[in-house]
Amino acid sequence: MCTISLCMIVKNEEATLWNCLNSAKDVVDEIIIVDTGSTDRSKEIASEFTDKIYDFEWINDFAPARNFSFSHGTMDYILWLDADDVLLEEDQKKLIELKNNLDPSVDSVSMIYNYGFDQYGNVTLSFRRNRLVKRSRNFKWYGDCHVYLQVNGKILDSDICVSHKRVHHSTGRNLTIYEKRIAEGDQFTPRDYYYYANELNENQMYEKAIENYNIFLNMKEGWIEDKIAATGRLADCYSIIGDAEKQKEAIFRSFEYDAPRPEMCCRLGYLLRKNQKYKAAKFWYELATKYERQKDNWGFFNEAYTTWVPNLNLCICSYYLGEYQKANEYNEIAGKYRPQDKDVLHNRELLKSKLSK
Repeated sequence: MCTISLCMIVKNEEATLWNCLNSAKDVVDEIIIVDTGSTDRSKEIASEFTDKIYDFEWINDFAPARNFSFSHGTMDYILWLDADDVLLEEDQKKLIELKNNLDPSVDSVSMIYNYGFDQYGNVTLSFRRNRLVKRSRNFKWYGDCHVYLQVNGKILDSDICVSHKRVHHSTGRNLTIYEKRIAEGDQFTPRDYYYYANELNENQMYEKAIENYNIFLNMKEGWIEDKIAATGRLADCYSIIGDAEKQKEAIFRSFEYDAPRPEMCCRLGYLLRKNQKYKAAKFWYELATKYERQKDNWGFFNEAYTTWVPNLNLCICSYYLGEYQKANEYNEIAGKYRPQDKDVLHNRELLKSKLSK
């Protein structure tokens, strides 16, 4: 049996911190909280679970703060969470089982990060992260904004999930960090360009986001999963500014890196459906439903684009092609994932009259 230190950094997280710590308290052996300047009840809430609370002066850089939190861990392994993450009951049980049986030669355990959910509880965005690491390996965090934990050695890919339950997000904070680096003449890595473009996109600075996505995509270096994700985000930016041709170019550019991903298939399907090319649109939506994610793929994955999104659109395309029975079948598949979706309910009523004839 191994022991686990939970090491976290927090700042003004009173809305979520209690839920996070309560979900982990029975799994870990110690809790380390590093506060980077809270002015709310975060430290008071943390004190209900631990007395190991440390202050760290915020210097617009996440990596030193995370490394500082890791430096206070004393157990065999370090688990890291954000304050708006939780371990659901099923995942708590899985982590306890892992803890009791973990091979001590394992250097890191990756877990699935369920980052986004719809109103029906379906996961809409997930990806893998190295989440539990051997303390003696002294792994470090790098980067200043979208930081990453540099890990090597024996890695175990588990089916344990960490669930992100975001309450708020400061859209300007990360952008400020990047712009400060630019002002200081800092040299951006490919990863920096990608995440800087994401921040610009999130802050509705679409033209500038497009510029930086293209800089990133034109660089030889960079993680292939980031490249694929960038083409999708670039396509969305072009869509927002009304450039349909550039939007299509960005979608097709993703095929340079891998077989068509479901998100791209659905984007193409939507463009074709909008132009009333229903048969062609069906091809791409059906392709999206056939995608199978590989376990060793650590990239971003939105399950909506393999489940209810393509099936709901296949229903619409089939309806306009006069294939009412097929339309109904697709709609019912979508309904399994979103039973109270207003579009699913509307389609069901509309198709009743068609099928009765």
